[in-house]
Amino acid sequence: METVAGNTDATSHSSQHRHPALTVTMLIVFLLVPLLVGFVGSLLTADQVDGWYASANQAPWTPPNAVFGPVWTALYLTMGFATWLVWLRPASSGRRTALAWFIIQLALNAVWSPTFFGGYPLLGAAALWLSFAIIVALLVGLVMTIRSFWNVRTLAAVLFLPYLLWVTYASTLNLYMAIFN
Repeated sequence: METVAGNTDATSHSSQHRHPALTVTMLIVFLLVPLLVGFVGSLLTADQVDGWYASANQAPWTPPNAVFGPVWTALYLTMGFATWLVWLRPASSGRRTALAWFIIQLALNAVWSPTFFGGYPLLGAAALWLSFAIIVALLVGLVMTIRSFWNVRTLAAVLFLPYLLWVTYASTLNLYMAIFN
């Protein structure tokens, strides 16, 4: 059992009294919500991935398109599981703050794809710069999410680190495209 400023990763006493069906239902909800955000984003932008994006000047370190789906799926599932771990904790201002930051970063995540992929033909390079501003805000939101998760459930914060690294990497791709397109 790990303890950081009163933060234990053992199941709390009060979370043991939750009905098992509610616990399982909430796990499913926390897994599905990020997946749904990603799925809707991919539906809204699929045409553009094969459209303007395919012929755009991309960063030399851009991975093949086939990499993005599996990586994002794994990140969305990990994000959902981590958030469920936070939800399992007893209600507190720290838990409310952590869940609020989760929602904020997820909303920024949801807005980024349509702005980046869908906005470029309409707004030109301005959409790429706007999407870069959104991804920078997403990075701030992720840092705040991780920080607030750390105060509630350390393991949940650690589970968000690959997502932070991936979004940092994605921000370099976005910046390159904003500069060179």
